[in-house]
Amino acid sequence: MSHDLLATAISRDGSHEYFLTRHLVRFGDVDPAGIAYFPRIHEYLHEAFENLWEEYIGVRYYHLIQHQRVAFPMVRSEVDFLHPLRFGDRPIVRVTCYHLGRSSLGLRYLYEVEGRTCVDARMTTVCVETRSLKSQPIPAHYRARFERIYTPLPDASS
Repeated sequence: MSHDLLATAISRDGSHEYFLTRHLVRFGDVDPAGIAYFPRIHEYLHEAFENLWEEYIGVRYYHLIQHQRVAFPMVRSEVDFLHPLRFGDRPIVRVTCYHLGRSSLGLRYLYEVEGRTCVDARMTTVCVETRSLKSQPIPAHYRARFERIYTPLPDASS
Protein backbone atom coordinates (compact mmCIF):
# COMPACT_ATOMS: atom_id res chain seq x y z
CA MET A 1 0.00 0.00 0.00
CA SER A 2 1.19 3.48 -0.84
CA HIS A 3 2.57 5.63 1.96
CA ASP A 4 0.72 8.51 0.32
CA LEU A 5 -2.63 6.85 0.98
CA LEU A 6 -4.05 9.04 3.72
CA ALA A 7 -7.71 8.12 3.50
CA THR A 8 -10.07 6.11 1.33
CA ALA A 9 -13.81 6.18 1.09
CA ILE A 10 -16.73 5.18 -1.02
CA SER A 11 -19.04 8.15 -1.38
CA ARG A 12 -22.23 9.11 -3.11
CA ASP A 13 -23.04 12.29 -4.96
CA GLY A 14 -26.76 12.09 -5.62
CA SER A 15 -27.24 8.81 -7.46
CA HIS A 16 -23.55 8.38 -8.34
CA GLU A 17 -21.04 6.45 -6.30
CA TYR A 18 -17.31 7.21 -6.46
CA PHE A 19 -14.06 6.19 -4.84
CA LEU A 20 -12.12 8.72 -2.78
CA THR A 21 -8.49 8.60 -1.79
CA ARG A 22 -5.95 11.24 -0.86
CA HIS A 23 -2.40 11.96 -1.97
CA LEU A 24 0.48 13.96 -0.49
CA VAL A 25 2.65 16.13 -2.76
CA ARG A 26 6.13 15.51 -1.41
CA PHE A 27 9.28 17.62 -1.69
CA GLY A 28 10.85 15.22 -4.22
CA ASP A 29 7.79 15.55 -6.47
CA VAL A 30 8.14 19.27 -7.19
CA ASP A 31 10.22 21.27 -9.65
CA PRO A 32 12.25 24.40 -8.78
CA ALA A 33 9.05 26.47 -9.02
CA GLY A 34 7.58 24.42 -6.17
CA ILE A 35 4.84 22.76 -8.22
CA ALA A 36 4.38 19.08 -8.98
CA TYR A 37 6.59 18.11 -11.90
CA PHE A 38 4.18 16.97 -14.63
CA PRO A 39 5.60 13.42 -15.09
CA ARG A 40 4.90 12.81 -11.39
CA ILE A 41 1.21 13.31 -12.09
CA HIS A 42 1.16 10.04 -14.05
CA GLU A 43 2.77 8.34 -11.05
CA TYR A 44 0.05 9.84 -8.84
CA LEU A 45 -2.59 8.53 -11.24
CA HIS A 46 -1.17 5.03 -11.14
CA GLU A 47 -1.04 5.12 -7.33
CA ALA A 48 -4.72 6.11 -7.27
CA PHE A 49 -5.41 3.26 -9.75
CA GLU A 50 -3.71 0.76 -7.45
CA ASN A 51 -5.53 2.19 -4.41
CA LEU A 52 -8.82 1.78 -6.29
CA TRP A 53 -8.08 -1.88 -6.93
CA GLU A 54 -7.05 -2.65 -3.37
CA GLU A 55 -9.50 -0.51 -1.41
CA TYR A 56 -12.57 -0.57 -3.66
CA ILE A 57 -12.37 -3.52 -6.02
CA GLY A 58 -10.95 -5.73 -3.28
CA VAL A 59 -7.79 -7.16 -4.80
CA ARG A 60 -4.25 -5.82 -4.86
CA TYR A 61 -3.26 -4.96 -8.42
CA TYR A 62 -0.03 -6.91 -7.89
CA HIS A 63 -2.06 -10.00 -7.02
CA LEU A 64 -4.27 -9.48 -10.07
CA ILE A 65 -1.21 -9.45 -12.36
CA GLN A 66 0.94 -12.08 -10.65
CA HIS A 67 -1.67 -14.63 -9.58
CA GLN A 68 -4.74 -14.08 -11.74
CA ARG A 69 -2.70 -13.20 -14.83
CA VAL A 70 -4.97 -10.26 -15.62
CA ALA A 71 -3.71 -6.73 -16.21
CA PHE A 72 -5.12 -3.39 -17.32
CA PRO A 73 -2.35 -1.58 -19.24
CA MET A 74 -3.00 2.02 -20.22
CA VAL A 75 -3.81 2.63 -23.87
CA ARG A 76 -4.84 6.29 -23.68
CA SER A 77 -4.11 9.15 -21.33
CA GLU A 78 -5.67 12.60 -21.34
CA VAL A 79 -4.72 15.01 -18.55
CA ASP A 80 -5.83 18.58 -18.02
CA PHE A 81 -3.64 20.57 -15.62
CA LEU A 82 -6.07 23.17 -14.31
CA HIS A 83 -4.24 24.49 -11.25
CA PRO A 84 -0.78 23.66 -9.87
CA LEU A 85 -0.30 21.06 -7.17
CA ARG A 86 2.26 22.42 -4.71
CA PHE A 87 4.64 20.89 -2.19
CA GLY A 88 2.62 19.98 0.89
CA ASP A 89 -0.77 19.85 -0.86
CA ARG A 90 -2.93 16.89 0.06
CA PRO A 91 -5.37 16.62 -2.82
CA ILE A 92 -8.50 14.57 -2.50
CA VAL A 93 -8.74 12.21 -5.47
CA ARG A 94 -12.19 11.28 -6.77
CA VAL A 95 -12.23 8.26 -9.09
CA THR A 96 -15.15 7.33 -11.31
CA CYS A 97 -15.63 5.05 -14.31
CA TYR A 98 -16.79 6.88 -17.44
CA HIS A 99 -16.47 4.00 -19.93
CA LEU A 100 -17.04 0.29 -19.46
CA GLY A 101 -16.63 -1.70 -22.64
CA ARG A 102 -16.20 -5.43 -23.21
CA SER A 103 -12.49 -5.22 -22.40
CA SER A 104 -11.83 -1.48 -22.13
CA LEU A 105 -12.14 0.59 -19.00
CA GLY A 106 -12.16 4.39 -18.80
CA LEU A 107 -11.42 5.93 -15.41
CA ARG A 108 -11.58 9.59 -14.48
CA TYR A 109 -9.44 11.07 -11.72
CA LEU A 110 -10.19 14.49 -10.25
CA TYR A 111 -7.53 15.92 -7.91
CA GLU A 112 -8.94 18.69 -5.72
CA VAL A 113 -7.32 20.98 -3.17
CA GLU A 114 -9.62 23.12 -1.01
CA GLY A 115 -12.50 22.62 -3.45
CA ARG A 116 -10.47 23.62 -6.52
CA THR A 117 -9.91 21.02 -9.25
CA CYS A 118 -6.18 20.90 -10.02
CA VAL A 119 -6.00 17.85 -12.29
CA ASP A 120 -8.70 16.24 -14.41
CA ALA A 121 -7.41 13.01 -15.97
CA ARG A 122 -9.08 10.39 -18.11
CA MET A 123 -7.25 7.11 -18.55
CA THR A 124 -8.31 4.22 -20.74
CA THR A 125 -6.99 0.76 -20.01
CA VAL A 126 -7.68 -2.59 -21.63
CA CYS A 127 -8.14 -5.89 -19.83
CA VAL A 128 -5.53 -8.41 -21.02
CA GLU A 129 -4.25 -11.86 -20.17
CA THR A 130 -0.68 -11.18 -19.03
CA ARG A 131 1.15 -13.93 -20.91
CA SER A 132 -0.31 -13.29 -24.36
CA LEU A 133 -1.28 -9.63 -23.84
CA LYS A 134 -4.47 -10.43 -25.76
CA SER A 135 -7.53 -8.47 -24.75
CA GLN A 136 -10.20 -10.33 -22.86
CA PRO A 137 -13.56 -9.45 -21.33
CA ILE A 138 -13.41 -7.70 -17.98
CA PRO A 139 -14.24 -10.41 -15.41
CA ALA A 140 -17.88 -10.09 -14.28
CA HIS A 141 -17.12 -9.63 -10.56
CA TYR A 142 -14.82 -6.68 -11.36
CA ARG A 143 -17.21 -5.27 -13.95
CA ALA A 144 -19.95 -5.17 -11.29
CA ARG A 145 -17.75 -2.99 -9.05
CA PHE A 146 -16.91 -0.59 -11.89
CA GLU A 147 -20.62 -0.33 -12.78
CA ARG A 148 -21.25 1.02 -9.27
CA ILE A 149 -18.91 3.99 -9.86
CA TYR A 150 -20.02 4.59 -13.45
CA THR A 151 -20.58 8.28 -14.17
CA PRO A 152 -20.69 9.48 -17.78
CA LEU A 153 -18.44 12.36 -18.70
CA PRO A 154 -20.17 15.74 -18.90
CA ASP A 155 -21.35 16.59 -22.39
CA ALA A 156 -18.67 18.81 -23.95
CA SER A 157 -21.28 20.63 -26.06
CA SER A 158 -23.12 22.07 -23.04
